Amino acid sequence: MLDAAATAPQSLTGAIMMQPLWLQIWIGWMVIANVAGSIAFLRRPEAKWVLAAIVAAAIFMEYLYSQFGYQRILGLAHVVFWTPLLVYLWARRSKWDLSRLSGKWLAVLFSTNLTSLVIDYADVARYLMGDRI
Repeated sequence: MLDAAATAPQSLTGAIMMQPLWLQIWIGWMVIANVAGSIAFLRRPEAKWVLAAIVAAAIFMEYLYSQFGYQRILGLAHVVFWTPLLVYLWARRSKWDLSRLSGKWLAVLFSTNLTSLVIDYADVARYLMGDRI
């Protein structure tokens, strides 16, 4: 009989690869929207803040994974770094020129990260109420 610890993924990426396909696709989309978009539009101040937030969230999420494993508490990384990011982006929404690709990216990014944050806030709340899975 295999020990559960022996079959547990050693990395966050490994844990993500064991999740349902729809979740892997969603996470892949978030990475593309945040990282690729930020790099593509790096001249925009918003892109610099998005890139900083995604890097900080990724580092914090890796730390949380090392402490707790793959649990709902991982959403805390997005809560901590994406909440202020979305407040900042919302305050700058008058600068989103939706006739330009960079403006469309900001609108899609905002919607994507807001959707993620709704899920993350719920996951963190559930974790704090004892739902550890």
